[in-house]
Amino acid sequence: MIDNNGKPLPSSGTAAGTPRVFVLSPFRLLRDGVVQALEQQASVVLVGAGDLSTPAQEIARLRPDVLLLDIALPGSLDASRAAREAMPSAKIVALGAADVEPVLMECARAGVSGFVPPGGSIGDVISAVHSAMRGELVCSPRTAGLLLSHVSALAARPPHDQGKDALTQREKEIAKLVSEGLSNKQIAIALGIQSPTVKNHVHSILGKLNMQRRIEIAAQSGRSHYEPLKTIQLLRLRPNGGAAVHDSPRPGPDPLA
Repeated sequence: MIDNNGKPLPSSGTAAGTPRVFVLSPFRLLRDGVVQALEQQASVVLVGAGDLSTPAQEIARLRPDVLLLDIALPGSLDASRAAREAMPSAKIVALGAADVEPVLMECARAGVSGFVPPGGSIGDVISAVHSAMRGELVCSPRTAGLLLSHVSALAARPPHDQGKDALTQREKEIAKLVSEGLSNKQIAIALGIQSPTVKNHVHSILGKLNMQRRIEIAAQSGRSHYEPLKTIQLLRLRPNGGAAVHDSPRPGPDPLA
């Protein structure tokens, strides 16, 4: 296995419970330094490294448990959003996350599970990886305070506003299409993603909006909680492989399907 610079990476199997880690940074010097440091750590397994142009689907094929993402450049968090779509179960740890509210809030909205400050050590990186795997957050007291303040502010707002702001842009898109009566398969075709990914997003939407069934999303959308989307023409093939039709499917028993 090699990274996008041709650097050999270990290909040995992982021990049970050992996190598989992928390093993503636009700076080769930093990326190579983190890679070399991680190669010396027995508590993680390095599966690859790349820059921000590395396709999320290519990273997903390596099955990382944790993505170490350098967020130094503007737009770096777009890679986190793409990774969340391609690898819903993977944890994202932001490298170089300053204790600045706009940065931290943007990280939280992008699904980041852990933070390592610019002055952090490789020990801090390893700690953040294992904490993310346990569903815990290791951060500075200031970071914790900023996140808590943000959560408190959301809690003080009306429930419908909380639901709207909690959804990512992709979730808003999917919620809009669900509200139009489209199936997961149709949504996947329209957005160019996989049906299981759509189902994971629907599950997340229901949880964030405190709902049980997808039909409730339509009612919520009817209250203008989502930005309007351009009309998307979806094709659903007939069983005999004939011409496409545009009718909406009847709701099935699965509330997420």
